[in-house]
Amino acid sequence: MEVAFSLEPAPSLVPAREVPLLVLVGLTGVGKSTLVEALGLPRLPDRRELVDRYVLPRYGATPPLPREERFRLTRRFREEFPGGVAEVLARGYVPPKPLLLFDGLRGEGEVAYALEHLPEARFVLLHAREATRLKRLLSRRDAFDRVEVAPEEEARLKALAQGVLAEEELAEALALAPLEEVLAKLKIVAEEKRNYDPQGPLRLLSGHPRALVLDTEALSLEEEVLAVRRFLRENLR
Repeated sequence: MEVAFSLEPAPSLVPAREVPLLVLVGLTGVGKSTLVEALGLPRLPDRRELVDRYVLPRYGATPPLPREERFRLTRRFREEFPGGVAEVLARGYVPPKPLLLFDGLRGEGEVAYALEHLPEARFVLLHAREATRLKRLLSRRDAFDRVEVAPEEEARLKALAQGVLAEEELAEALALAPLEEVLAKLKIVAEEKRNYDPQGPLRLLSGHPRALVLDTEALSLEEEVLAVRRFLRENLR
């Protein structure tokens, strides 16, 4: 169930920084949406919706946009507001629930800002290899994942794969979908890695008392849910 979120005070809302939040952290394809559904917690509008509401209009943009254009605009937003989407979340007002879920944050800057400005938040970092994320993108068929791949980009993207995937991983991906689709999804994985170094959040949250780190390749969904519920029991007052 999605609950209200506003940047303006309202009688029925309280500052987000005062409410216990469960914040998911991770890049596209690590399994955040699947975990959100399995947990069944009341949830705030997700990252995509907050960007649509509060980031894109700032630059005169209207969704839907290709992912690389969203990356460009959110990167511009982070240049003005280093905390990125975490700044939007921390400045917001939400219902006074015992626990609300937010999906999600990316990158070291956003996580660092949230750790400092959302003292009641707990964090679950989900991670997976780029090859696994690419396979999941190829299987999920989400219209949001569209990017524009011009013919002249194909050679550049093949070269780009050398810094993201091993040769055998690229070959495996090419066996799952047509070349154009693999290249389009690879562009998302590569752009995310460039914009949001996954090692940054891992450095911040590994061993942190307010955080849980999940390897979504090693764990089943049921194991992830059990781990999150145990973490919440042990870490929420």
